[in-house]
Amino acid sequence: MKKHIPNTLTCLNLFSGCIGVLFVLKGEFLLAFYCVLVSGIFDFFDGMVARLLDVKSNIGKELDSLADVISFGFLPGAVLYKLLEASTDHVYLPYLGFVVTAFSALRLAKFNIDERQTSEFIGLNTPMNAFFIMSLPFIGAVHPTWIYQPWILLVIVAIVSFLLVSEIRLFSMKLSSLAWRENKFKYIFLFISIVFLFTLHFLALPLILLAYFILSQLHFTLQKRRDRS
Repeated sequence: MKKHIPNTLTCLNLFSGCIGVLFVLKGEFLLAFYCVLVSGIFDFFDGMVARLLDVKSNIGKELDSLADVISFGFLPGAVLYKLLEASTDHVYLPYLGFVVTAFSALRLAKFNIDERQTSEFIGLNTPMNAFFIMSLPFIGAVHPTWIYQPWILLVIVAIVSFLLVSEIRLFSMKLSSLAWRENKFKYIFLFISIVFLFTLHFLALPLILLAYFILSQLHFTLQKRRDRS
């Protein structure tokens, strides 16, 4: 029975993502954000539970990517579609929001066969990208001219699509130990993220993404110096 628990969590991730897509298409972005959050929680715990129960399997790995394509690929693509639809009268332009979905699927396929990504990420991970994109409607509600411009949204589509399949190294929040020395920048990132979220709410998510990139580079730079010494 225990071997089915991780896959059940993964399916709940997918289920939540499907519901989130429907909320996006109805313009209910807050409810959609909650669905992404729930999917993220299930996505975090399915792998952890599989390791704890020692029931990791190839089907679980493939199912995880299929669920992530929906929750962290199709759902943010739908958000960008709705934002572009509200920003332009062009009939076909909003469909370009789903370019992010295609690159998310490509990123997940690369992750599955890339042996370098067992303890870190090469390229932006799809959950982080999804949370960033989910912040855009809320930023647009406060600062509409920052978001509801077709060219701005298309630039965002281009940038995040590139980052998803880039060779930029980013740390994973999975900890092999709790030692400060090995995880200093991860702890700093966690602290900064909490402070930003409590003070800026949804406006914090782009800043959290920026902090993630900066602290990751500092982390790997320090790691490289440590390995040389």
